[in-house]
Amino acid sequence: MGTKLSNKRVAFLATDGVEQVELTEPWKAVEEAGGEPELVSLEEGEIQGFEHFDKGTRFRVDKAVADAEPGDYDALVLPGGVINPDILRMHDDAMAFVKRFFEQGKPVGAICHGPWSLVETGMVDARTVTSWPSLKTDIRNAGGTWVDEEIVVDRGLFTSRKPDDLPAFCAKLVEEVAEGVHSEQREAVRS
Repeated sequence: MGTKLSNKRVAFLATDGVEQVELTEPWKAVEEAGGEPELVSLEEGEIQGFEHFDKGTRFRVDKAVADAEPGDYDALVLPGGVINPDILRMHDDAMAFVKRFFEQGKPVGAICHGPWSLVETGMVDARTVTSWPSLKTDIRNAGGTWVDEEIVVDRGLFTSRKPDDLPAFCAKLVEEVAEGVHSEQREAVRS
């Protein structure tokens, strides 16, 4: 196990319908780099992972989002799956949790449909992001610039399109968490 992320905690915000490989692969990357991943969800218990349209593994939730404090974490990951972010974006506590990471200038990563949460919080405005192609119009309507690239980084926000992009996404996750707080990201949220 590496030590690049020693003493670093990464929140993974997800609920039922999460595309499980987009949870498990970044989780493994954090652990292998010596970091501590934690699953935050709408409530305690378990969430149901999916392998595309089929039910997959159930995952134990470490903390309910209402009890989670972004100040306790060094970064946030928003896995995709069609169902997961659609449910999350309808919950005020979850969206406030996401927004506070930006306010604190901490790295945030979203993959596939994960950027739907970013659209809901207003955090794609004036940013360049990528996602699953079906979110292109939502991102543009929210003031973002959508591009079709494997990995996009804009002021501490890093995004990828799909599970095939996971190697690049995971590498960028470790790099961004190791780098830490992005002062220019925090300033952009304040203005």
